[in-house]
Amino acid sequence: MRVLMWHVHGSWTTSFVRGQHEVLLPVVPDRGPQGRGRARTWTWPERAREVAPEHLRDADIDVVVLQRPEEVRWCEEWTGRRPGRDLPAVYVEHNTPPDPVGTPHPVGADPDLDGIPIVHVTAFNAMAWDNGSAMNLTIEHGVPDPEIPYAGTDPSLAAVVNEPVRRWHVAGTDLLIGLARYIPTHVYGMGMEALAHRARQAGTPCLAGRLHEDVPQERMHQQLARHRAYFHPYRWTSLGLSLIEAMLLGMPVLALATTEAPVAVPAGGGLVSNDPVRLLARARYWMEEPDAARTAGACAREHALDHYALPRFLAEWDALLKEVTR
Repeated sequence: MRVLMWHVHGSWTTSFVRGQHEVLLPVVPDRGPQGRGRARTWTWPERAREVAPEHLRDADIDVVVLQRPEEVRWCEEWTGRRPGRDLPAVYVEHNTPPDPVGTPHPVGADPDLDGIPIVHVTAFNAMAWDNGSAMNLTIEHGVPDPEIPYAGTDPSLAAVVNEPVRRWHVAGTDLLIGLARYIPTHVYGMGMEALAHRARQAGTPCLAGRLHEDVPQERMHQQLARHRAYFHPYRWTSLGLSLIEAMLLGMPVLALATTEAPVAVPAGGGLVSNDPVRLLARARYWMEEPDAARTAGACAREHALDHYALPRFLAEWDALLKEVTR
């Protein structure tokens, strides 16, 4: 079928467009939030194609996949059809609620959006949000296997964090710098210049030369696989896909015991703990014992292949889209 969907989360969309549907991606001249079009750092199939807003009114669209509240208005203005009323729709919720208890979901709280199901990407999200009367379900992430073998030859940690300064406490950037004082740590993502500036201001030069700005996904995976282990420092996030990608690379992982991480990381695949002392001790152990790191990484990879397989993800989405367009 033909799906209208905005490019919001690149990694998640990379998985979604691997299905058999034609995906229409709005694009605006500045490629801003209203229409980023196709990704530039991921490889997407040709059936994921860009479309200008002015061409959407005459487009043959079967369903819209919403991911932000403002997309309801954009969809109606650009297509002339109201999501959930004139056009079948689903709403994907990628994020944890701002408040961990009692935050009304914008779909569940709006009677005009009645009938649009909310699709959460983790069971934690589905539990934490107040979904109101809206139908809600969980379709867990599905991630393509990078098929890049783990090397682990660089005795260092790696992390992937976008905008680490703006999202300082939420992303656990303070914890990341804390570990980097003792263990060589590389950080990949957007906003590395701001992080370098903040580290210099704080008199912590430990990240100098180890910050990598917006590296294309395939090259980033190749670089990640060379590091000994992966650190997922987030305090409050749904479930960063970079964590699953690291496990698929065969990397042992360190993560905080928050949100969905205790389910995502198997006991033998790393350490999930809120104690920085324990996290540091495990990191040091892996730096000194590469065979132990490799064994843990193999366990993490097996778990990720079992629980976050792309075919399962695509099959669940196929079934849902058929249901809402029936």
